[in-house]
Amino acid sequence: MAVTAVSPTVKLDEGVFIGTTDGISTKFLGIPFAQPPVGNLRFQLPQTIPPYNATFSATSYGLSCAQQAIEVPIVTGLVAEAVDYIANTIFGVILPDSEDCLTLNVIVPASATPASKLPVVVWIFGGGFELGGTSMYDGSVIVSRSIALGSPVIYVSMNYRLAGFGFLASEEVKAAGVGNLGLQDQREALRWVQKYIAQFGGDPTKVTIWGESAGAISAALHMLADGGNTGGLFRAAFMESGAPIPVGDIAHGQKYYDSIVASTGCSGAADTLACLRTVSYTSLKAAINQTPSIFAYQSLNLAWIPRTDGVFLTDNPQNLVMQNKVANIPYITGNCDDEGTLFSLSTLNITTDAQLITWISTVFLPGADLASINNAATLYPADITQGSPFDTGILNAVTPQYKRIAAFQGDGVFQAPRRWLLQNTVPTNPNVWGFLSKRLKALPILGSLHASDILDVYGGGEMGDYLIHFVNNLNPNSAALLQWPQYTLQSRQIMTFLDGLIPLAISADTYRQAAMNALTNLTLASPV
Repeated sequence: MAVTAVSPTVKLDEGVFIGTTDGISTKFLGIPFAQPPVGNLRFQLPQTIPPYNATFSATSYGLSCAQQAIEVPIVTGLVAEAVDYIANTIFGVILPDSEDCLTLNVIVPASATPASKLPVVVWIFGGGFELGGTSMYDGSVIVSRSIALGSPVIYVSMNYRLAGFGFLASEEVKAAGVGNLGLQDQREALRWVQKYIAQFGGDPTKVTIWGESAGAISAALHMLADGGNTGGLFRAAFMESGAPIPVGDIAHGQKYYDSIVASTGCSGAADTLACLRTVSYTSLKAAINQTPSIFAYQSLNLAWIPRTDGVFLTDNPQNLVMQNKVANIPYITGNCDDEGTLFSLSTLNITTDAQLITWISTVFLPGADLASINNAATLYPADITQGSPFDTGILNAVTPQYKRIAAFQGDGVFQAPRRWLLQNTVPTNPNVWGFLSKRLKALPILGSLHASDILDVYGGGEMGDYLIHFVNNLNPNSAALLQWPQYTLQSRQIMTFLDGLIPLAISADTYRQAAMNALTNLTLASPV
């Protein structure tokens, strides 16, 4: 898309933004939505941007927020197909980054005018709260498809601070009230949408938040913020592989804070947080890169993650769910069948039952009750035919414990929290749908791995059509696709995405119930 004499423009305040168009969709990219979080604004809540008053070129994505360095686990013996897939997932791409990164993108039908009042879908990307950015996802795919379906939508995506920049956690952070900054950035972007989206042709009363992985976890946590009061920022949520996770007090991140303070020479400062604001971006980023990443031995017990800060999150999210302090809005939530496989390649040295129990009790869930761990381990047996990738028999058993750990992690972090959300909200909220993606099941070692369902949306699959209808009508159904029943605690019916001649089917969300209940009880008692 080239900028031409007739390039599309939009006026915001006294500012003019120049975008690009292909005649079907129009893009306005890299619009700053908050003041740059640099200098004294580092480790501060996002600050509202002053009124725009200049001409801006909105023709390219802004730089991503600081990316944590990770080593993708390319394990000896993995077949080339699996290696290639990992390298091309959301965890295999490190994007060009900057500390000045709080920009968003708006993609609209080319015919949209301020009078159009179109529904809006706001995408929150995933990447373990450590990496990722908006430039990885072409929202024009969603907009173009919505036009073809006769149900046009506007697409918005935002960058948010990641890793140590966005999720610094310690007593010092708690005292200053500056926890969960990445979530606060997302919230600021949602406020921006309320203020400005009408100028693009959007209806600020018809916003759906949508995310995958860390983005879906984020969307779920927005449903819990302020006691479940959305503040009018959104009316629905669509969550792929992410639910309210079991996280404890923000002081649980103290050891990572302390290591960064030590690495940057701030240990002697009277106010270590103030000192960290003076450290060079390069030095601070290097210190953060020394902390464990998502593919470290501790795996999904992440160093950088949303935590209970007393401001954005007032309690372990799973407790808030149990108290039904959740926004009573229509939502869709689902998982990939083999959520844990990708994250269990870093623990291949665990080959015995005893080693597994030691890892869970000292690394993955330190401090958890040993009897409860043993009980959960019994419900996730070493029998390789019962592990993940599920339903693959004796195949994919890289080690005697790999499929077991993959099942344990996938359920503990992704599937059980989803089911807990449904169990506690469906009695008072009937406008809920669930799904399971079993596509790519034949992918060696990984199966229907985490993030594989992104292809079902951005790749032109049926999930994208369901999403578009949901954004428009608060119901995913249309005459053209298999009817998707609402989730009830009686039938627990979920849409299932399959490979093969029958791509869609309805199945029951009743698998591994006792095992997931045990994991939920374990994490309620011992949140990470």
